[in-house]
Amino acid sequence: MKLGYHLGYWSSGPPEGALDAILRAEELGFDSVWTAEGYGSDAFTPLAWWGASTSRIKLGTNIVQMSARTPTATAMHALTLDHLSGGRFVLGLGASGPQVVEGWYGQPYPKPLARTREYVDIVRKVVAREAPVTHDGQHFQLPLQGGTGLGKPLKSTVHPFRKEIPIFLAAEGPKNVALSAEICDGWLPLFFSPKSDAFYRTALEEGFSRPGARRGFDDFEVAASVPVLVHDDVEEAASWIKPSLALYIGGMGAKSVNFHHDVFARMGYEDVADKVQELYLAGRKDEATAAIPTSLVEDTSLIGPAEKIRDELAAWEETVVTTLLLRGDAATLTKVAETVG
Repeated sequence: MKLGYHLGYWSSGPPEGALDAILRAEELGFDSVWTAEGYGSDAFTPLAWWGASTSRIKLGTNIVQMSARTPTATAMHALTLDHLSGGRFVLGLGASGPQVVEGWYGQPYPKPLARTREYVDIVRKVVAREAPVTHDGQHFQLPLQGGTGLGKPLKSTVHPFRKEIPIFLAAEGPKNVALSAEICDGWLPLFFSPKSDAFYRTALEEGFSRPGARRGFDDFEVAASVPVLVHDDVEEAASWIKPSLALYIGGMGAKSVNFHHDVFARMGYEDVADKVQELYLAGRKDEATAAIPTSLVEDTSLIGPAEKIRDELAAWEETVVTTLLLRGDAATLTKVAETVG
């Protein structure tokens, strides 16, 4: 199982020590480093800025929100970064949720799967540069229909460094996971648990079995963001993770549409997820955090003494996950790499 480093998105400003941690990850032999975006910092700029100081490690976005850019604009970013990195770029995409898509980007959210399928198709056409790009879809038209009538199909002026750039899809529901297996090169799960492996394996198999599917289990990547904390006190380690879980389960989405909540409900924590969401949306964030049992943290994280983590890692190695994406500063990455490497 490979290791990756996930910087995430910024909070109030750039994370301290980011470049030191990235360079340490490369020195330790990590396979990849990833950036993210919410509704503040973007994913491409930090990846280019810090990635310029690296030479080997893959540079990925986890994730770029599709509603933030047209498919051709995203393809331009991908072409540019792939050239600048010497073919090390990985494009991770995600649909986000209606609160951000409609509230921040002012774009429609309905039919995210159909929009994703069209989006990925256009990106691949731009990168391949085999012909002027045209697309007549329900969500995207190139050239635009109903405009001035002066639009014309265009082909990128930039020749690609690679005819194909790997595209990974962030997905949590079974239909979206199946879509990632059908049209992409990898899947980016956020809250994965070995207990859910059979569920997701079935969803991936559904995608791989569709006509025209690009890959199968042998050459498909699954890069899962997994908190790993080496600490003698399991409860204390869990306490550092619980506030983030409360935010995602309770506050990252509307009560009726929160895909993170649904992940934990499928995992067997429906009552917990409902309670956390109710408390969080009522502004009782500390109570929401306290309502998360340590067992839920342990199901989706690797925490505790080194020996415990090594023992539990065996279950992860039997899953569809091919890369563990870690977080932390340079010292944390070193400690975790020594434990799980």
